[in-house]
Amino acid sequence: MVELAIIGSDMQEVIGCAIAFHLLSSGRIPLWAGVLITIIDTFVFLFLDKYGLRKLEAFFALLIGIMAITFGYEYVTVSPDQGQLLKGMFVPYCEGCGSVQLSQAVGIVGAVIMPHNIYLHSALVKSREVDRSKRKEVREANKYFFIESTIALFLSFLINVFVVAVFAEAFYGRTNQEVYSVCNETGSPYSQMFPMNNETLEVNLYIGGVVLGCFFGPAALYIWAVGILAAGQSSTMTGTYSGQFVMEGFLNLRWSRFARVLLTRSIAIAPTLLVAIFQDVQHLTGMNDFLNVLQSMQLPFALIPILTFTSLPSLMNEFANGLVFKIGGGVVILIVCVINMYFVVVFVTELNSVWLYVLAAFLCMAYLAFVGYLVWLCLIALGVSCLDPTSKRENDTTILIEQRPESDS
Repeated sequence: MVELAIIGSDMQEVIGCAIAFHLLSSGRIPLWAGVLITIIDTFVFLFLDKYGLRKLEAFFALLIGIMAITFGYEYVTVSPDQGQLLKGMFVPYCEGCGSVQLSQAVGIVGAVIMPHNIYLHSALVKSREVDRSKRKEVREANKYFFIESTIALFLSFLINVFVVAVFAEAFYGRTNQEVYSVCNETGSPYSQMFPMNNETLEVNLYIGGVVLGCFFGPAALYIWAVGILAAGQSSTMTGTYSGQFVMEGFLNLRWSRFARVLLTRSIAIAPTLLVAIFQDVQHLTGMNDFLNVLQSMQLPFALIPILTFTSLPSLMNEFANGLVFKIGGGVVILIVCVINMYFVVVFVTELNSVWLYVLAAFLCMAYLAFVGYLVWLCLIALGVSCLDPTSKRENDTTILIEQRPESDS
C-alpha cells in the first residue's frame, strides 16, 4: 500500500513538471515531451546522491526555499482576505460542495501529510550518529528530530495554504468571458483557451498559471511555473528515499537507488505519457486530484504501524508513547478513515451506474477490512508487549550489543 502511495506521488511529480515545462516554454514544449524530460530527474538525483546525504538535504532545502518564495510571491501579489483565510482554516465548512470539491478537500489531507514521508522522517534517524546506549543523548536527539519534522511539515502546510489561498482569491466566481477579456487586453497568447461564455471558470495547475499571468503580469506566470517545477523535483527525492527505506524494512529488498528510481519512474511515466499524448491538460489535472485522494486513502497504512511501533515498550523503552499520545493518535486515524469513507459515499451517490455502486461497495469493504486487520495485529502487538515483563530488559541488552565497536570477535 505504501509503494502505491509512492508511485502515485511520482506520477504527480511527472504531471507537475510537464505542466511547468509547458508554461515556461510558452507552449513550445508539448505535455508529452515534458513528461519525457522528467526522465532526466533520475540522473540529476543520482548525480547528487554521490556526494552524500548532507549535500542532498541541502539541495532539498533549496527546493523548498524556492517553493516558499515563489508561492509566497503569488500570495502577496493576490493579497487574499486574511480574516476569511483564518476562518476557513479553523472553521470547517463547504457550502454547496459536490464530489469534485470534496475530492479536492480530501486530497489536501493526502497532499500535506504524504504517507510515505512519515516513514521517511522516521528512517532518517539512521543517518544521524547517536549513542543509543546513553539515554540523555537519545532524549536530546528526539527533541531535535521533533523540531526538524515540525518545521518540515509546517513549511509544507504553509506552501499549501499559499496555493489554495491564491486559487480561492484570484479565481473564485470568475467566468470564462471575464478571463478571456482580460487575457485578450493584455495580449496573452493563451486567450483562445477560454470560451466566450458566462460559465464559471474551471481552474487547474495549468490554467491557474495562465490566469495569473493575465491578471498579474507575465512574471506571475513564470514564477508559478518555477514553483511547480521545484515542487516536482523535491517530490522525486522524497519518494525515492522513502521507497528505499520501505523496501528494505518491509521486504528486505536492498536495491540500488538507480534501480529504485528507474522502477517507480517507469511505472509513473507510462500512464501519464498516454494521457498526455491522447488527452489534454484537463485530464492530467483530474488524474492529479485522484492521486491526492489516493495519498489520503493510504494514510492509515502509515499512521497505524507508526503509532504501534512508537507505543511498544519493548522497542522504545522509556520513550514509548503515553496514554495521551495513544488516544490522540487513534482519534486522528479514525478521523482520516471516516473522511475517506465519507468522500467515497458522496462520490458514489452521484453516479448512475449499478455496476459502479457494486464495485465501490466492494472496494470500500476490502479497504475497511484491510485497515481493521492491520489494527487488530497492532492491538495484539501492544497487548503482548505490555504483558511481557522481560521484553524491556532484553531490548536494553540488544541496544548495548548493537552499539559495541565492530571487531573480529
